[in-house]
Amino acid sequence: MNTANFNFKRDSFVLSSLVTKDFKLKYRRSVLGVLWSILNPLLMMIVLSAVFSFVFRANIENFPLYLILGTTLFNFMSAATNGGMMSILDSASLIKKIRINKMVFPLEKVIFELVNFVISLVAVVIVMLYFQVVPTWDILFLPLLLVYMIMFCTGLALILASLAVFFRDIIHLWGVVLTAWTYATPLFYPVEVLPGLVRTLMEFNPMYQYVTYFRQIALWAEAPSLETNLLCLAMGAITLAVGVAVFSRSQKKFILYV
Repeated sequence: MNTANFNFKRDSFVLSSLVTKDFKLKYRRSVLGVLWSILNPLLMMIVLSAVFSFVFRANIENFPLYLILGTTLFNFMSAATNGGMMSILDSASLIKKIRINKMVFPLEKVIFELVNFVISLVAVVIVMLYFQVVPTWDILFLPLLLVYMIMFCTGLALILASLAVFFRDIIHLWGVVLTAWTYATPLFYPVEVLPGLVRTLMEFNPMYQYVTYFRQIALWAEAPSLETNLLCLAMGAITLAVGVAVFSRSQKKFILYV
């Protein structure tokens, strides 16, 4: 973070206030409210399971659980980066009025989506119970996975927030990138169906690494190796470092373009 402008007490208060405001806005006038964070992944899993199990004949054991683990984690990244990308533009009026650490805005979107993701884990637990998949001690790796995801998503959010201020086209382009990324990541299919070269290239897809990590600890009862953890950490740390560098270098010009 930009430590020169970072005040823990002040910025923590701003973060918590913004997260609370986003929750109120998201579930305002909704009868079920926060329950939608549980129902959405469950309903989406049912629809996609029906399509891929009966139409495309996906032959994966406990396919609905395989599916919901991949889609909930990917949707966390998608929502966090989309929110982070728009965070500076949406806060333009506030940025123009008061002096504030601008990194707070993309970070808040990541934290907000993290909370939504944690709530959606209730849906994952329901599916695990249905398929009688008993979690093992490997599930204790989940907080570590979330640390990697926070780093990765925050880095992307900072980069996208910076680019969106100067190039509005990035807002439309990112939607296309996310769609392509969804199908390029084995969310609905096993990686084994891919040709050898494509499978090798998949190792460089951060979301493939994170989704596989999640499935290892929640579905396959496998402890991720040290090599896997180092790779996931490196992907998150490098993305975060690049994001902080890009954001820090460009934030002084934001007020001229928002």
